[in-house]
Amino acid sequence: MLAWVALLWLLEVVDVATGHALDGFGVTPRAPSELVDVVPSSFIHFGFAHLAANTVPLLVLGFLAALTGLRRFLLVCALIIVVDGLGVWLIAPDRTNTAGASGVIFGLFGFLLVSGFVERRALGVLAGVLIAAIWGGSILTGLAPTQTGVSWQGHLIGLAAGVAAAFVFRRRPEPSRALTAP
Repeated sequence: MLAWVALLWLLEVVDVATGHALDGFGVTPRAPSELVDVVPSSFIHFGFAHLAANTVPLLVLGFLAALTGLRRFLLVCALIIVVDGLGVWLIAPDRTNTAGASGVIFGLFGFLLVSGFVERRALGVLAGVLIAAIWGGSILTGLAPTQTGVSWQGHLIGLAAGVAAAFVFRRRPEPSRALTAP
């Protein structure tokens, strides 16, 4: 997670140094040529304040999600990034440019919130409840369509993608071995 966040900060330094040339990698809705920006948009931010607001939640939620296994974590993140980017492309308001890791953050929140229940694992349920208690208020605020300059659509789709990822990538219980008499 430290490497991922370091990459985001490096990209923002490059963006500022190039006169915000990377901002064009955000998603502009329903323009077919923008589909190539679905993935890169999660790595681009509109200034250091935007990136700073995403850094701590991404570090914490990403670290917790990575504890479920690196391969699984990467698959969960890939699903969230693609679904969120495509969803923003489909439903964001015309003439907007959406970028940032907040869709991933909302997705990881949804994944962590639900995966313990889906897998029926007590520790996962407890983790989900604690995460909801700590981050739930911020998540609800980020879903409010009243904030200007914030893509509540990206947040909502990211959250839904994370919940879906909890089902798609759930750990299946290992089958119990039947004991037989010799």
